[in-house]
Amino acid sequence: MTDRLIRLMRIITIVQANPGILARELAERCETSERTIYRDMEALSAMHIPITNLGHGKGYTFISNFALYPPNWTEEEAAAFSMLSGVMDKIKPMLPAAFERAYEKVMASTHKKKIEQAHIAQQVSNIIRLGRQADREEQPYFLMPIILASLSQHTIEAEYHPLSHEEEISTLRIDPYCLIPQERRFYMLGYCHYRSAVRTFRISRFRNVRILPHTFSKDKMEVESFFRNTWGVEGGGGSATRFVVRFSPEWAGAVRAEELFVKPDIQQLSDGSLLFEVVVNNENEFLNWLKKFGPGAEILQPAAQRKQFADMLASWVRLYVEPEHSHEVAASKEPQ
Repeated sequence: MTDRLIRLMRIITIVQANPGILARELAERCETSERTIYRDMEALSAMHIPITNLGHGKGYTFISNFALYPPNWTEEEAAAFSMLSGVMDKIKPMLPAAFERAYEKVMASTHKKKIEQAHIAQQVSNIIRLGRQADREEQPYFLMPIILASLSQHTIEAEYHPLSHEEEISTLRIDPYCLIPQERRFYMLGYCHYRSAVRTFRISRFRNVRILPHTFSKDKMEVESFFRNTWGVEGGGGSATRFVVRFSPEWAGAVRAEELFVKPDIQQLSDGSLLFEVVVNNENEFLNWLKKFGPGAEILQPAAQRKQFADMLASWVRLYVEPEHSHEVAASKEPQ
């Protein structure tokens, strides 16, 4: 009885690790006959273990989320073991008998984890509302497979459509590290195998995303290095600019409530305004953020960026305020 119970538990693990396994293969793994495997399957069915036969030549699989949970293997450990599948038959004679059972448990755990991750990725993608590019027809949005690849640490291959129509469409292989939300869209930070560098990619520009069998290890130091002085989603190639900005008292609370990647130095002044100092590696992203505060944000340093804002405001005055331009706009609106 004890031998049969051990065999039944092993059958559950093997089927979990190898969906579609045949009775003949189960018999070989368990060192018994196919007739015994059929009887064991009947016993498991009587115990309400949801294993089903997919039909002639298609083998056995689970029909629910039922699973045994082997030891707590890391993603890297499971990935390393999964690479043995192609050489198991060759090395089996050189390994102790317990190794194959350990291997089956790792594969069972990995398969179960993949199912859970796919379920999580689908749920997350279903509850996120994103914008659509105004001048482009509706296209598939590949958020779900990218989330899944990031969770399971698998490389993706995808066509990437650049912003400019003049640039060439590239087929890239990327290790997806994490997602970065920005307004009504998502960016992905990942290691680009073509560029051999960590880059950001706008997810709406991906086409034909495919998850590859290759796994990767996320370099936490690279991720931390990218976000060290990054204001938004674009790095600055190592260059850094120090900004000093004074925010009016009306905007002080809103500025303090901002959730930022970079930690600024903030000083409360006696009149209620804020002195805001920060170092960023992409000044354009920071300047675009400042624009939403209008006259409530004054650039004190650097002088070049202060002048850049002054020139921009002068051009806006010419556009909206100067009389001759206002007359041209009014004339264009008169009925013909």
